[in-house]
Amino acid sequence: MTFRISNFEFRISNCRSQAGFTLIELSIAMTLLTLLLLIVYGAFYVGHRAVEKVQARSEVSQKLRSTEDLLAGYIRSGYPYRPSSQQPAIFFSGAADHLTFVSAVSRGMGGRGMSKVSISLEGEEDGNLILAEEIPVRIQDQEAGAGYMNRVVLARGIRDFHMDYLYQDPKSGEESWFEEWDGKERNGFPRALGS
Repeated sequence: MTFRISNFEFRISNCRSQAGFTLIELSIAMTLLTLLLLIVYGAFYVGHRAVEKVQARSEVSQKLRSTEDLLAGYIRSGYPYRPSSQQPAIFFSGAADHLTFVSAVSRGMGGRGMSKVSISLEGEEDGNLILAEEIPVRIQDQEAGAGYMNRVVLARGIRDFHMDYLYQDPKSGEESWFEEWDGKERNGFPRALGS
């Protein structure tokens, strides 16, 4: 629409420019972009934290599995060692907080030879789970001499370590769990170990 007054011409046109955006449109777009970026950042942050937690738990689980495998290998290789041929008793001593026996496998000697193995918890609270391996095998009454002692801390910060020993009555076949096991009294190994 055009108006003329004398020599002046006034033109009223549409105030909207087709070439750009208004300030309100830009503000809304920036706000939406900011919200979208915050959501994406939050998703990545949560995902990254989850991966870190899984890796930490995986490390702990792997250490636990390795320790269990090592202990199970020693226990499975338990040897019915008799201090003398006249005694029918075998050397295997277990209590709720420690276990001592003779193993047919010596990790300290590269898997060869027998060793006296002790598994115990040192310290009351947040103690260390210790595996001690003595080569050659010597029981209390035997002569002392040069030997090799290998001590390994299997785990740190252990609050509780408890062993149970399964006994199966040879006559009745009845099974029962005990907190202690003496190879001299029972003349054999426990049927199973539990913790």
